[in-house]
Amino acid sequence: MSEKKIIITIGRQTGSGGREIGYAVAQRLGIRYFDSALLERAARESGLAESLFETHDEKPTNSFLYSLVMDGFGFGGKSLPGEVPLDQTVFLAQFNTIKKIAEEGSCVIVGRCADFALEDDPDLFSVFLHADLDFRAARIASEKGITDAKAREFILKTDKKRGSYYNYYTNNSWGAAITYDLCLNSSKFGIDECVDIICNAVMGKAV
Repeated sequence: MSEKKIIITIGRQTGSGGREIGYAVAQRLGIRYFDSALLERAARESGLAESLFETHDEKPTNSFLYSLVMDGFGFGGKSLPGEVPLDQTVFLAQFNTIKKIAEEGSCVIVGRCADFALEDDPDLFSVFLHADLDFRAARIASEKGITDAKAREFILKTDKKRGSYYNYYTNNSWGAAITYDLCLNSSKFGIDECVDIICNAVMGKAV
């Protein structure tokens, strides 16, 4: 593998295999992998309770001021406690942790608006995974031991929250091809083929 740093972010529809694919890519390339572990680190570094990150994880808020992002307030660790609502404080802490993780070396990060946090990083390769609803429902039903109908309901609710969260905090469009370097249909290519495609694309970029 090239010594050039590789930063891969993976956005995903529920049930499309984002975590499975992301972990396999990280293993293949011999680099670090982060999903929920990112929340643990953000909590540790910010001094906030981990339960706060779990509560606000990829869920929309109704009060975030996009100007916070645009003027950089808080992202350099300069924000003052008490001046920003709790949900925004959690987002900013997570944002800063993502930046630190990328600065430390090559990695794969799943979800958490990581592509937005790292959009100015020249080593970033952003991916979005989507899949047919039937494929996703079957995976979720099997994973959670629920009916197909319940799986579809869960998928629609979760994706609505993820999309609202992403669009609100980033001012971009969740799942829109123009937002990412690579979009893949995991129900068409399969999990293993998606891993191959991502690794080949990234290695070509890293040369």
